Amino acid sequence: MLLKIYPDHPNDRDVRRAAEAINAGAVIIIPTDTLYAFVCGIEQKKSAEAIARLKGFSLKQAKYSILCSSLSQLSEYVRPMDRETFALLKSTLPGPFTFIMDANNNVPRNYQNQNKTIGLRVPDNNVCRAIIDAVGTPLISTSVRLINEDREKEYLTDPELIHDLLGQRVFMVVDGGIGEDVPSTVVDCSGGGFEIVRQGKGIIEGQE
Repeated sequence: MLLKIYPDHPNDRDVRRAAEAINAGAVIIIPTDTLYAFVCGIEQKKSAEAIARLKGFSLKQAKYSILCSSLSQLSEYVRPMDRETFALLKSTLPGPFTFIMDANNNVPRNYQNQNKTIGLRVPDNNVCRAIIDAVGTPLISTSVRLINEDREKEYLTDPELIHDLLGQRVFMVVDGGIGEDVPSTVVDCSGGGFEIVRQGKGIIEGQE
């Protein structure tokens, strides 16, 4: 199913259709402010395993991020942060960043790495955040890209092409327009301070 949702004014009925599918355990593909992403509900372990298979990994090998609709929601899934970290997140979110942070007990262990950290995002994309709000909980996500060793880093940006290639393997592809082909900037905030692990779309002032 290809479902068009306009990013300027997401239609509530269509947003609910996407959210209901996620809450029923479906894997769907949605836009973010960077790449299109496979998503499922945070408590849907079988769906997360299905996404891992789509990417060619086991659940333990898969690197997921948690998509949140707001900084307030994000804070419910991490350990208390210091003032510097909070100020950094407040100045950059919503935006094209993935922040690696110390997970608290609200994050299922399946998604935490050995250091008990997790990547979290608040995308600057109306469709994405509207779906998260409608679901009522954050989403587990990982980027959509071609499953081809020779083109491993080629991300899929056209939702119609994504639907042609993957529409039979997921319940729904949400068409929010042409996506980006640059991933988010990954910033490690675990253990105090911050370090840019991967420079992507997001720019932190003074760190270009």
